[in-house]
Amino acid sequence: MIEVLATYVHDLDPVIFSISEKIKLRWYGLSYVMGFMAAYYILLRLARRNLWNVAEEKVGDVVTYTAIFGVFLGGRIGYVLFYMIPRDGIGPILENPLTIIAVWDGGMASHGGILGIMIFTLFYAWKNKISWPGLGDGIAIVAPLGVFFGRVANFINGELYGTITDEKKWWAVKFPKSLYEGDQEGLQAALRQAAVADPERVGPILAPYGQLNGDFTLPRRVFEHEIEPIARENPEVLKALADHTPARHPSQLYEGILEGLLVFLVLYAIRVKFPQLWHGVISGVFFILYAIFRIGVENVRQPDAEQIMGMTKGQFYSYFMILIGIGFLAYAWKSRKSLSST
Repeated sequence: MIEVLATYVHDLDPVIFSISEKIKLRWYGLSYVMGFMAAYYILLRLARRNLWNVAEEKVGDVVTYTAIFGVFLGGRIGYVLFYMIPRDGIGPILENPLTIIAVWDGGMASHGGILGIMIFTLFYAWKNKISWPGLGDGIAIVAPLGVFFGRVANFINGELYGTITDEKKWWAVKFPKSLYEGDQEGLQAALRQAAVADPERVGPILAPYGQLNGDFTLPRRVFEHEIEPIARENPEVLKALADHTPARHPSQLYEGILEGLLVFLVLYAIRVKFPQLWHGVISGVFFILYAIFRIGVENVRQPDAEQIMGMTKGQFYSYFMILIGIGFLAYAWKSRKSLSST
């Protein structure tokens, strides 16, 4: 069993099923639906037990609006500001301003989503004259579930993988996409071997990009959309890719378990155990725990952007989250408001 797990090669299909070439149900999209559904039922339960300062009949509205204006817009705009513009410049956005909200093209930043949620809930609390930290405490409890489902979807997609590790570790995984992280020689050798394993399908794909016995560059998009589907069908092609793919940490699962599932369980237990806890304590604990786990896991996650001051962007932004968390705890200590006082 250990031998099987140690040599596992990622071959999961990100598409659940297709209706047509353009209409497909993907695990990534389903993960958002599952996250919002879980959030709704848990927040509804908290509201019914008077463990949240939102009325039962308004829970659905809060979850829906937070999803649209907080998670989607915040996550996308955060990706554009934190990752896209530093990488590609402002040109693509000036050419097509819709790029800013094009969540259907992929690209979401968890830190942007959290910031978006903060801004929206501040507006909602002001408009409805309720405690913002109290409102945020409920959102903080369920937000990690969205992280959990999202990271599982990242694993299924074979993206945001970890750094290289010992192949003998039973939890190590080989992600064929990671061939693009190394030198071209490893990628080219893997593709040549794949062409031998399935000459009728792989050969014609590689031919336009140069001779199979010479140097050539296959666009990553072609690899993901044409080579990988063949590898999922043909074990010999999958083995050809695996022979040149280093084992890596499945950092998506680390994040899903630590930043998602574990943080949710801790916060939910605190809420139930201490029903009259001051407003802002749970929000503060969320920011601090999430940031600590994110900073830790980033040490074994393949950087997906340039570093800042010797830190990954994920680590850099997480330190600000710790400061925000401390701010919530300070507010809670100073105000000492609880559900019974609102």
